[in-house]
Amino acid sequence: MSTIAKHQTSQTIFSILFTIAFTHFINDMCQSVIPSTYPMMKAKYHLTFSQIGLITFSFQLTASLLQPFIGHFTDRTPRPFSLMLGMTFTLLGLVCLSQAGNFYSILASAACVGVGSSIFHPESSRVAFLASGGRRGLAQSIFQLGGNAGAAFGPLLVAIIVMPYGQSNIIWFGAAAITGALILMRVGAWYRDHLALKAAGKTNRGQEEKHHLPRNKVVSALAILLLLIFSKYFYMTSMTSYYTFFLIDKFHLSAQQSQFYLFIFLGAIATGTLAGGPLGDRFGRKYIIWFSILGAAPFTLLLPYANLFWTGVLAAIIGVIIASAFSAILVYAQELVPGRVGTISGLFFGFAFGIAGIGSALLGKLADSTSISFVFHVCAFLPLLGIITGLLPNLERK
Repeated sequence: MSTIAKHQTSQTIFSILFTIAFTHFINDMCQSVIPSTYPMMKAKYHLTFSQIGLITFSFQLTASLLQPFIGHFTDRTPRPFSLMLGMTFTLLGLVCLSQAGNFYSILASAACVGVGSSIFHPESSRVAFLASGGRRGLAQSIFQLGGNAGAAFGPLLVAIIVMPYGQSNIIWFGAAAITGALILMRVGAWYRDHLALKAAGKTNRGQEEKHHLPRNKVVSALAILLLLIFSKYFYMTSMTSYYTFFLIDKFHLSAQQSQFYLFIFLGAIATGTLAGGPLGDRFGRKYIIWFSILGAAPFTLLLPYANLFWTGVLAAIIGVIIASAFSAILVYAQELVPGRVGTISGLFFGFAFGIAGIGSALLGKLADSTSISFVFHVCAFLPLLGIITGLLPNLERK
């Protein structure tokens, strides 16, 4: 191996971090097409809110159930080029969605996109870890920033490309998926070379520091982190799946106008994501987790009562605060269970998607039984669960 290659194993490799973040941008932009087209699909196929929830559930179920198993498998036998395979499934789902003619074909298309997500996230998160050079929070934030920025731009592009011209124009997002697959071929080659360095004993093994917590403490800490993920993503799914309907119902906006407000919220999430990891590296992940969950509560409680202007402002503030949680939670969990990056990434990404899917289905049913406004009044209390962050142990840091 070259001297440069050896040196790279102990340095933060920003070229790889930004490349994998860009493919995360493409992946999550393509995924965001599904909820962004809900108002159009609901009107075109006369769907109920319960059916809207089931579409999200279909996507999130395949995305969540497979991820921990894929992460565990690739911890044992890494598959550098599986990243390209994941993007191929996403491409297939988008093509099918552009041609879907009924509720069940929409369900199948969403499930296919979910399979792509389940393959992409564990291995791409590992690539970010390997390229971090020990700056794990920063690396995870850059990686997450790509995904959240993609999720933010997806609705905006749907409003410009799909809403005015119809469902068939979803196929244009397939061009982005093809681009992502080609880029991931190059990332896979770097990943393969890194594995060769590791096999030769030339990587920086000091990256994974061990703690001295007993097993029961680790298990209870993981349970607390998963409960915090529940709080964050159950609230997040109320926004990503039903925020546009809330705006349409309360303020009589058009479907296209509501997408721009969703873009602002998702853009705020992308902004907050970038801050969470580096701040966790500097001040401790536990404090960032505490602030990012519990700190959003005053604003979520105010949002259902605000006028249109302040609803947009409060949603942006909530997005910035609550977004900083995931990078800190994921890296904290990886430090709790060193050497199992794929398993932990798959578990937490999968659980997040699963909670979002179940939440979307339940909230859709609740909206049909009551109202969209009632859904937002109930979900406003979820960030208060952030108070349990105080039960997390303080991990020793050098």
